[in-house]
Amino acid sequence: MGAPLRVSRSASQIAWSKGGKASFVSVEGDAVVLRSTIPSPPGSRLEATFVDAPPVVVKIKVHASKREDDGSFTIKGRFVDASRAVRARIIASCADDQAPAREGGSGASE
Repeated sequence: MGAPLRVSRSASQIAWSKGGKASFVSVEGDAVVLRSTIPSPPGSRLEATFVDAPPVVVKIKVHASKREDDGSFTIKGRFVDASRAVRARIIASCADDQAPAREGGSGASE
């Protein structure tokens, strides 16, 4: 419920149905932040499929899209009709990404 979950890019790669790819940066409830190779205007709905098996479909309604210095786009939005299985898969990716940080012992976070 508190801080947004951070997601491993390799574990959460999705391919947009209209072309391009993205990865989840954070998830908090229905709110998501993605780093994408393509932009999408506010109000648009995007559909994607996870790159890794099984190829589950995920839908996002875009609230904002911003071009970054490296040429990628940060897309902020929310899930549309996301099943528990889709949410669980993304949350599991978050947990996998955070697990190695505990071994380092520094406790530093961004």
